Amino acid sequence: MTILEEAISFAVQAHSGAVRKGSTVPYILHPLEAAAIASTMTEEQTVLAAAVLHDVVEDTPCTLEELEARFGPCVASLVAAETEDKRPGQAPESTWRIRKEEAICRLRQEPRREVKIIAMGDKLSNLRAMYQVLSREGNSLWTRFHQQDPLAHCWCYREVGAALDCLRDYPAWQEYWYLYQQIWPGQPSHLDREA
Repeated sequence: MTILEEAISFAVQAHSGAVRKGSTVPYILHPLEAAAIASTMTEEQTVLAAAVLHDVVEDTPCTLEELEARFGPCVASLVAAETEDKRPGQAPESTWRIRKEEAICRLRQEPRREVKIIAMGDKLSNLRAMYQVLSREGNSLWTRFHQQDPLAHCWCYREVGAALDCLRDYPAWQEYWYLYQQIWPGQPSHLDREA
């Protein structure tokens, strides 16, 4: 089995039974889509494996130590760069802003293009899902999240997208900003900063 195949098998087991927020869609489809998006920017198997595994430490009992033992330090390091400190014991809605600020700060300072590719896969997959639900159900989309203010999400995705500017030559980056403008029409974007 390749490292990517092993990562897919591991992620399927780790996310077994989990669904996307407010839906019955199996959660595993998100990390698989994130990896598929990443594959439009790199063929590096460790990066694609990390994209498939990017949520296992954050959202399952799996630890970074377990990932390192199974997939090696490179994959574990890439997953660690994508993992939020969820602050166990605190209400997720009360820690949402600080968690996003920390993630954006890390992404801005991150020198590894591989981490940014994984982040693009993750966030573009999220934007695709948000756009689909918004198109079908309207503003009830926002009730699915710990943070229910659409403008807070707008800020987050604008800052993440700006931190991923080094990927601007890829269709994924262009799709990201297209969906951003569809979800939050009239809101400032990274593209406005260049005008």
